[in-house]
Amino acid sequence: MVALLMFAAVCCAAPVGNAISAYVALKTGVLDDGGIAEGSSAADIPPRMLAAYKKAVQQVGKYVPKCEGMRWPILAGIAKVESNHAIGRNITVNGDIRPKIYGVLLNGSGQGGNTTVVPDTDGGKWDGTSRGERAVGPFQFLPSTWESIGEDGNGDKVADPHNADDAALGAAIYLCGNGRDLTKRAQLKAAILQYNHSNEYVANVLGWIDQYTAAAKDPDLKKVSGKVRTVIAAALSQRGVPYSWGGGNAQGPSYGICCSPSGKSGATIKGYDCSGLTTYVYAKAGVSLPRTAAAQAGVGQRIPFSLGTGALKPGDLVFYAYAPGRDSTIYHVGVYAGSGQMIDAARPGTAVRLDPVNAMSGYAGGARLL
Repeated sequence: MVALLMFAAVCCAAPVGNAISAYVALKTGVLDDGGIAEGSSAADIPPRMLAAYKKAVQQVGKYVPKCEGMRWPILAGIAKVESNHAIGRNITVNGDIRPKIYGVLLNGSGQGGNTTVVPDTDGGKWDGTSRGERAVGPFQFLPSTWESIGEDGNGDKVADPHNADDAALGAAIYLCGNGRDLTKRAQLKAAILQYNHSNEYVANVLGWIDQYTAAAKDPDLKKVSGKVRTVIAAALSQRGVPYSWGGGNAQGPSYGICCSPSGKSGATIKGYDCSGLTTYVYAKAGVSLPRTAAAQAGVGQRIPFSLGTGALKPGDLVFYAYAPGRDSTIYHVGVYAGSGQMIDAARPGTAVRLDPVNAMSGYAGGARLL
């Protein structure tokens, strides 16, 4: 058990880097654990919500013809921060979300961060109260905003912010403004800032958008073969398997141990931590790895961090450290998949997925084993 604790303590113990703010405060008053988005299967998005995001992208041109660059990861980034994709609610076939999602009453009490009194505008039609205003639905619209941008996304002739299709379409319309080009980073930032006038909020949403964008693209395995292909294919096959602190070995996912620095236990979760995943996928290619991320840096040909991520090749291990250049401080490892992406088990509360190699702070180089 002592050995396992040592393994877990050096693997994936660090917080998410500057690509994503650790702060994710939902307007419902619930704090999300933050972190990096799930894998290329969009494993943290309920299928019905993902369908709503994609449908809204197809429909928004009807309402904002000059809008360019609307993509489902943009809507997913907003919805992740606002409601965690309505996870925990029931979503019907037609998109109705029950129980409904209500934010805190905006009465200046300070609850949920609200310091301004917002008077009632809808008589409780959407927010269920006439005592004041509160944000509603998976995209957390104020009723007054919804009245100006709400449209029917599911064809039932009602524009309902508590319906996934309607809410996603409304968000797309709102973000598009009078015709933004969301392929341009500055205009995308402006759209998000309009949604919530907070630079921290913008950075957080942009982080999720970047993660979902990366997750939407599978690596091209046509140019890799042999053991490299075996390793990458094995890693991709584990997408969606939950992160488990101390979990995973050469045979596959396993129950982990207690507990991570943030108090998350893997004892009841069958899955992988970062080095457990790499141990498994390299075993598929006949390569035996030591169990810790730091120890794995000593196997094969070391690729110095000073060469940058451009020196990585598909199949390489990729490392992250508190102090790059000192392998004893390595806290995370993934498998480089090419095109700036890695497959990894990032942290408690996530699953095996694709991430950009710049998703973690402290890039510490790689190791070429094949």
